[in-house]
Amino acid sequence: MTKMKKLICMITAMALLIPVASMAQGSWGQINQSLERGENWKRIIQNAEEFQLGETKPMEGQEGLYIGDWGTYPSMDGSTVCVPLAMELARQWLDLAEEDLNGFVNFSTTPNAYDRLTEGKANPTVTIASRGIMMDDAHPIDIVIGTGPNADERKAAEDAGKELVMVPVCYDAFVFLVNSENPVNELTADQIRQIYSGTIRLWDEVGGEKALPIAAYQRPHGSGSQTAMEELVMQGWNLTAAEVSLISDGMSDLIAQVGSYDNAREAIGYSYLYYVNGLYKSGDVKVLTVDGAAPTDENLQNGTYPFTVYYYAVYEKGNENAEKFVNWMISDDGQACIRQAGYVPLK
Repeated sequence: MTKMKKLICMITAMALLIPVASMAQGSWGQINQSLERGENWKRIIQNAEEFQLGETKPMEGQEGLYIGDWGTYPSMDGSTVCVPLAMELARQWLDLAEEDLNGFVNFSTTPNAYDRLTEGKANPTVTIASRGIMMDDAHPIDIVIGTGPNADERKAAEDAGKELVMVPVCYDAFVFLVNSENPVNELTADQIRQIYSGTIRLWDEVGGEKALPIAAYQRPHGSGSQTAMEELVMQGWNLTAAEVSLISDGMSDLIAQVGSYDNAREAIGYSYLYYVNGLYKSGDVKVLTVDGAAPTDENLQNGTYPFTVYYYAVYEKGNENAEKFVNWMISDDGQACIRQAGYVPLK
């Protein structure tokens, strides 16, 4: 059997062992860009011994396949927008081949990740296919990397008797998108709140096309971007419930719907700048300036852009290994790795 055929057989065998429900979810369905390392990529970690995977053991009844121990490297899950960040961490510490990173960083999206952290469950879909390794699916996730938990998720952790530690690791911009054919390029924060509270219903009220109704897209409750909309943007304003046709299951769905031909000049939606620029590109949408500030790196770091957000590393208090890893993430080397992955570092 050739090496390639053997690899295909390994991957097939692994896939049969992963629960169908887990495979139906996940971040990779929301990404349409290649996330391989760039030509100017460099190794920043000089001594990669502190956080490493443990030993492997043969998988019972599966010749050539192995169960991987997490060792001192933390098991992760998180938000789609932070998949490239986790891939860069694995490149730096574990020296994984590019073809293995998709399987190793197999995030289940924000609400599922927080459910697992609170319930002490594993991320069951993590593999290193070229080595025939399926990571131990009995090891609870150590760290969620992504947007912060919403009120329901914080309450669930409290009810479970778990104290979550939230450490900001980088910045991003929560941005508003319109169809590229829409003449509007800028809104104020209050105009956005009025649109999503139902006070402003027509585009000509904010400088757009006369008598054209606004189609204001939203995400489902519990998604990272919906949490930002509810807690960061609305700030006490009533967020009008959207019609079912205006609720986008995934971030890629929202971008595709706002940019579609049928929604020319009519639609508005929201996402994260990193996602729009790096994970799901579409030439049919544009990002709005808010309160006169564009979401540039400088405006995020100095607080000028009004909807600046953090991405967090979140872990359960008392998890010492997770705490050590997160402390490294906010160190100079950790921040350099985060910058190399394309994010806006804290410093």
